[in-house]
Amino acid sequence: MSEERVGFFTDTSVCIGCKACEVACKEWNAIPEDGLTLTGMSYDNTQSLGASTWRHVAFVEQPRTGTVEQPQAESVQAPQAEPPQPDGRTELPLAQGALAPESPAPVDGGAPEMRWLMSSDVCKHCTHAACLDVCPTGALFRTEFGTVVVQEDVCNGCGYCVPACPYGVIEQRPSDGRVFKCTLCYDRLGAGQEPACAKACPTESIQFGPLDELRERAALRVDELHKAGVPDAHLYGNDPDDGVGGDGAFFLLLDRPEVYGLPPDPVVTTRDLPTMWKHAGAAALTLLGGVALSFAAAGRRRA
Repeated sequence: MSEERVGFFTDTSVCIGCKACEVACKEWNAIPEDGLTLTGMSYDNTQSLGASTWRHVAFVEQPRTGTVEQPQAESVQAPQAEPPQPDGRTELPLAQGALAPESPAPVDGGAPEMRWLMSSDVCKHCTHAACLDVCPTGALFRTEFGTVVVQEDVCNGCGYCVPACPYGVIEQRPSDGRVFKCTLCYDRLGAGQEPACAKACPTESIQFGPLDELRERAALRVDELHKAGVPDAHLYGNDPDDGVGGDGAFFLLLDRPEVYGLPPDPVVTTRDLPTMWKHAGAAALTLLGGVALSFAAAGRRRA
């Protein structure tokens, strides 16, 4: 890579579910419309990532449970002209819907009070990307920014990358069979601009920048939330020693990954390929040896 690796840090504790990222992604990348039918999945009209949904805002409804104390009102309301931090960013509050204080019992047998968990999902741009390993045409490649991009004019629609992705991100478009996914706005990066989704996010839930810097910032944010009484706040996808070598797009979550539709322990699906090829080669040599011995034995009998 000739450039510093960049990526996304998505802080779900300040996501308000506005879907500005979904709209900005579709507009900039000219992605076909979808999500126009009622799904019965609350406000989640797009449901999952796919060939025509490169950003997906998940809406998770949960009964308010736990023993987290309700913070003072001023700590959860939108900041009024907060002074900038040393890095030029404003201090982020905690989205009110993400809090999970212990609630009183429902009145008159009514439904329990609910809380919202919202998160904008995207391709993870894995360090060890299985989709790159299985692509036979080179349509998938790693850019100078460390991101993973599909070349639409090179993809032949074989679909090998679809089951290879441990996150289920990649999908073939039914109209022509080719695969499409987030490019992290490769064209904008080349022009020195940030991706459209991060540009459009009004709460700085989606943060873009050098990956090492984002990891440091994310660790500080987790400490901040723990001190604010949110013990379940943790990072997902930021560990370089995980099953995919760390993600280029990682998240701060307030519950288990499965709650957000994310695999708890993703593993690069092609990790066993070298061992498999080694065993296959050994088996082939053994078979050839057996065939050679059979021909030799037959020759001796004829003699």
